[in-house]
Amino acid sequence: MDERIDIWDDNGHPTGTTAMKSEAHRKGLWHPTVHIWCYQPGGQILLQKRGASKDTFPGLWDVSVAGHIGAGEAPTIAALRELKEEIGLEIREEELEGIGIFQEEHMHPNGIIDREFHHCYLLKLTPPLPQLKLQAEEVSDLKWMPYLRFAEEAWGLARSDRYVPHQSKYYASVLRAIKKRI
Repeated sequence: MDERIDIWDDNGHPTGTTAMKSEAHRKGLWHPTVHIWCYQPGGQILLQKRGASKDTFPGLWDVSVAGHIGAGEAPTIAALRELKEEIGLEIREEELEGIGIFQEEHMHPNGIIDREFHHCYLLKLTPPLPQLKLQAEEVSDLKWMPYLRFAEEAWGLARSDRYVPHQSKYYASVLRAIKKRI
């Protein structure tokens, strides 16, 4: 879905301009997104399998929930919206725990130049998977994965054929933050 988003400079500062998401991806303009990593205190991480029709990384496992921040939208409000849209989960804003903003850039074979600042959040989650409702065009599957297995497979991008390739610094920061809470 195309939407209007805020444009940032390469240092992570708003420029005061907006563009359609498609234009930002075509021109390689920096913009903010949200990533929400859901975990269970017993040591499980919720992973999302991206839908087969996605423009970027179709069919790969990724962060529990992610999406673009709409123009003028606060990151936490975008996170709440994306949780409801992608997995049918409604929570209170105070349940989100911010762990940082990460800059990432991907050049895709289809011409998309994706330059994003990910506002990352953790969410302690206990509902069983059947209670979650997947947004079919975005998410094809969800699964709980043991923390140690995910850390081994994703930390150094050892399984980049299975997971969206994030920078090792990003995965290291997310995994350290989750480990402190499980």
